[in-house]
Amino acid sequence: MTTAADVRRRVDAADVELVRIVFVNNSGVPRGRVVDAETLSGVLDEGVNVTHAMQSFNALDRLAPAGRYGPAGEVRVVPDPDTFTVLPYADRAALMLADLHTLDGEPWDAGPRARLGAYLDGLAADGYVPKTAFESEFYYTSEGAEGEAVPFDDTACFAADGMQSAHDVVLATVDALKSQGMGLATYYPEYGPGQQELVVDHATGITAPDNHVRFTQTVRAVAAAHGLDATFRPKPFSKLPGSGCHVHCSLWRDGENVFHDPDADGPYPLSETGRAFVAGVLDHAPALVALTAPTVESYDRLAPGMWASAFTCWGHDNREAAVRVPSVRRDDPAATTRIEFKPADNTHNPYLAQLGLVAAGLDGVERGLDPGEPLNRDPSTLDEDERLARGVERLPAALDEALDALAADDVLAEAMGEPLHGSYLEVKRSEWAQSTEDGEWESGYLDRVF
Repeated sequence: MTTAADVRRRVDAADVELVRIVFVNNSGVPRGRVVDAETLSGVLDEGVNVTHAMQSFNALDRLAPAGRYGPAGEVRVVPDPDTFTVLPYADRAALMLADLHTLDGEPWDAGPRARLGAYLDGLAADGYVPKTAFESEFYYTSEGAEGEAVPFDDTACFAADGMQSAHDVVLATVDALKSQGMGLATYYPEYGPGQQELVVDHATGITAPDNHVRFTQTVRAVAAAHGLDATFRPKPFSKLPGSGCHVHCSLWRDGENVFHDPDADGPYPLSETGRAFVAGVLDHAPALVALTAPTVESYDRLAPGMWASAFTCWGHDNREAAVRVPSVRRDDPAATTRIEFKPADNTHNPYLAQLGLVAAGLDGVERGLDPGEPLNRDPSTLDEDERLARGVERLPAALDEALDALAADDVLAEAMGEPLHGSYLEVKRSEWAQSTEDGEWESGYLDRVF
């Protein structure tokens, strides 16, 4: 555990002048305050003030008209000392992830990170801890002839030419991530021209969403230093593949991966607990995507035939299934047995994405649900009777449908708590209401924040 004194020593050793205190609100946008290092001692104790209206701000940077948190009222942004990181891409600067607290000094019930922390503390009391990784895709872009954003190269999927064209910026990004304690799990040029997939190692508990916030900030900052932009939008180019942020998850108890069946043969040794977890995720998937695919544009990507998982099914290494069970490493099956939730993108709040995924899965475990047999083909090729027989349903086709499902989902509502669940619905419904008649946003809004 890092103490305030530890942070102050690191500030002095690195000659840090400015410290960014960052939280993620209901919009999924990292926001916060910057403090002078000389005032950090007080900030670590008391936090810094911010209007509670930030939790009713949407991704269009507009206050939700029906939002419960208006201009009168404050909360405190309280940094977590364990998250102190010297920034390799900003001179004499550091970053700390933060919780939102009430003026009485208690975690605010509407604060996403604090709510996830409380939920994970409850799991830890029962001996459980999730391990999670966010598998992020994004595009490097440059300016086109008419000032528009275009992919920075035209290389093909997984192409060696793409490795070379992006080498300098990717190498600098990996260096920057490692300097912040994030190891590289995998990297390759993705399906679209200029599209990348760069994944950092799994982490336990709240560290995984913390790492995802640091990751996106790092990618964009390093890209800018190389004269490029990086966009994490789910569908930045109408005729090119979308960008997801698949969530990999396993559940551990007393040092053992409870998703792993040590007596199973083959590359997919998923335990009965793991199967029940999958069943819970599928049962809640129509509501869960309101947290994991939470913007209007998310549903331009979340469609059949895009490897974005538009149906409530699971399968062994099935890229069109909502839940994919990846094959394990033969030298370490116990550590690598996991599930992947695919209908997710980088516009989510990672704290809410993890909270919803784990709560949904554990509901399946508690109820002893059965996911049925794995589907190892494209679910869109099944006829209606086959899908009905398998219990395979189409996921919501638009944000408003997903929000209705979230509003009716008692399990996710309980996990989030009413202040967070209610305010989240207000914010996201305001985003839907402020979209155009055909359910789109002006692209400039997303480019500003994602």
